[in-house]
Amino acid sequence: MKKLFSGWLAVSLLVLVGCAASTPPGVGVWNVEMNTPLGALPATLTLNADGSGMMGSDQLGEAPIEGVMYDGNSITFSAEVDAQGQTLVLDFSGSVEGDSVSGEFGSDFGAFAVTGSRAE
Repeated sequence: MKKLFSGWLAVSLLVLVGCAASTPPGVGVWNVEMNTPLGALPATLTLNADGSGMMGSDQLGEAPIEGVMYDGNSITFSAEVDAQGQTLVLDFSGSVEGDSVSGEFGSDFGAFAVTGSRAE
């Protein structure tokens, strides 16, 4: 009986550790389009499980993403980009549904919508 209980306990712990260690759905590389006041701006977002990432576009260059937080399908993070010589802080808040991401970037110039899909 003691061996059966020990085996059940070990299996339970493995299941719990496996659930806790699962990768958040927002982790990965995303091709997005930001609807800015200056028009549509394509970009690539790379979101890592450790809370880091990178944002890149032809017009804004590359910028590190900081403070990536995952809460179920919800994602938040911040990035500082160089917008024509001016530093602009972008605060993202959005969600992932399968291979689609949507949300908005908040900035000093207001919020603008973001939509995209997982890069293949």
